[in-house]
Amino acid sequence: MISCPARRRRAHIASALTATLLLAACGDNAEPVSPSLGQDGFPRTVSHYMGETEIPEQPLRVAGLDGSYADAVLLLESELVAYTNYDDPGLPSYLGDDRDLYASSAEPVGDLSEPNLEKLATVAPDLIVSAAVRHEAFYDQFAAIAPTVFSQTTGPTWKDNIRLLADALGKEELAEQKISAYEERARRIGAAINEKHDNPVISIVRFAGEPTARLYRSTSFSGIVLDDAGLQRPESQGPDPQDPTSIMASISPENLHLAEADVILVSTWLGGSDSENREVRDAAAQFTDSPLWGTLQGRKVDVRDNVWMTPVSLQGAHAILDNLAEIFDVDPYRS
Repeated sequence: MISCPARRRRAHIASALTATLLLAACGDNAEPVSPSLGQDGFPRTVSHYMGETEIPEQPLRVAGLDGSYADAVLLLESELVAYTNYDDPGLPSYLGDDRDLYASSAEPVGDLSEPNLEKLATVAPDLIVSAAVRHEAFYDQFAAIAPTVFSQTTGPTWKDNIRLLADALGKEELAEQKISAYEERARRIGAAINEKHDNPVISIVRFAGEPTARLYRSTSFSGIVLDDAGLQRPESQGPDPQDPTSIMASISPENLHLAEADVILVSTWLGGSDSENREVRDAAAQFTDSPLWGTLQGRKVDVRDNVWMTPVSLQGAHAILDNLAEIFDVDPYRS
């Protein structure tokens, strides 16, 4: 168990460097989760997008300030003590029992776009992890509270982000075990789908309140899961040759033919207020009420946006695999 004096030392450092932050308190004295691996390899220096960070001892209390990193903390069997809210408050249901095992005392520290620095300092994490695309402007303030590690982005780099966190936690072997187990499950489910349904081509269409529809490429989070499963995609949803970082293509109703496939997965973002959700439905109706929508020959299947789009984590990838097994009526290969 980390002693209160150790926490006070971190709090004094945070206060000296950023006078706007509160001193870290001793907290609720909850027992931290035991690390899966020992203390070998600490102190260590971790290279990341914002530079290098020295981590003096194996972190036991971790703040994951992007949702994908909150998931990754639990995946790597470490104690999550702080996270930010995005759309729905709290930790998502697809995390299952891990919320009780590794996040029983986790506290929300503001919204994703506006983390509460004073509350974060009070929680007194040993490690803070996030992405520059989310919190680059806060990096120095985070680093004043605890050792901080950032990836550049989330999304397509989700596996590498797990490995980055594993490096900071000293849990590289565990990360590779978890990633390999997922990839093997994806391969088995995909092989079953291809055998039973004669190698179906799968399209992903998303409505997010814009005047256009989004076709998600094989370079997106959900596209990577389909690729890991060995499932075919339409030519319109392959990598963008002009921009390899692009994860989607936007189309107007006149180009709905680009969504054609044997199975068309339809995701609709409804994470806003009632008025925002009405706007999303109205925008989607410009496509679904179009005569061209009816000309698409593929089987259309509505899927949950908070599974296919927002998780960007290995647990979210497993949730997509669960959904694929259900849609195509094959063995889910759960361990």
